Amino acid sequence: MELSTQKNDQPIIGTEEKVVSPWLEAWISFKKNKLAVIGAFIVIFFILVAIFAPLIAPYTFKEQMLSNRLLPPSSDHWFGTDDFGRDIFSRVVYGARISLWVGFLAVLGSIVVGCLLGILAGYYGKWVDAIISRTFDIMLAFPSILLAIAIVAVLGPSLRNALIAIAIINIPNFGRLIRSRVLTVKQEEYIMAAKAVGMKNSRILFHHVLPNSMAPIIVQGTLAIATAIIEAAALGFLGLGAEAPNPEWGKMLADARTFLIQAPWTMIFPGLAIMLTVLGFNLMGDGLRDALDPRMKN
Repeated sequence: MELSTQKNDQPIIGTEEKVVSPWLEAWISFKKNKLAVIGAFIVIFFILVAIFAPLIAPYTFKEQMLSNRLLPPSSDHWFGTDDFGRDIFSRVVYGARISLWVGFLAVLGSIVVGCLLGILAGYYGKWVDAIISRTFDIMLAFPSILLAIAIVAVLGPSLRNALIAIAIINIPNFGRLIRSRVLTVKQEEYIMAAKAVGMKNSRILFHHVLPNSMAPIIVQGTLAIATAIIEAAALGFLGLGAEAPNPEWGKMLADARTFLIQAPWTMIFPGLAIMLTVLGFNLMGDGLRDALDPRMKN
């Protein structure tokens, strides 16, 4: 077989069209978003602080020394001390464990329950959809923080009950999100083909519908962690969350409000920790939304 010598007729040898997976494309898009990368670094920083808290903190969060009561920031106590002489830097570092633990576990519980209910409502429809959707509507009719306060008031003030309350109030958000996604996905041809060959509904739901609905769940989950951290801090501030001497950031703010004028550092540093953590998750969540949502791409 002879090959043409003309320039325009020369065959292209050894070139193949490079196929990029949607997840790789999303990662490339995410890396180009500078604010999202900054948010990711902030989140990773606080996760590392939480993991290595015993190595970072110069003191234990319980260690009291009344002779060092309400000392300003110094080389010995970087963030100063509180009214019990405890090192605030050490308490903020250990507090990252509690806030991130509550945020991740509460959102994980919301995702599991909300996605299960949303899938059932969107896939089966009819009376199943009516019952689940009306339940979501009733829960969303209440302000989230008031509903959380009511749940903790029934269960009793504790960090575990605060986590449960935060998980419950976020269930409707994920349930409605996954329901709307399932209503769209179940009309796709591959779902109809799976039904035609006799595939069981459970297999269709967990092997086809759910994997194709993960992108909005990831975005909403990242943003929900920031919300959960704020809600945990609010419950702690009201005395419905972590109990003393646990260094939960909201509880630290509540304990320090009496000394706002006398020792403002007792409130500034826990407040900054909350602000930076929430900012990091919000920036990262916005970046994930831009990367995973085709409508946000230019």
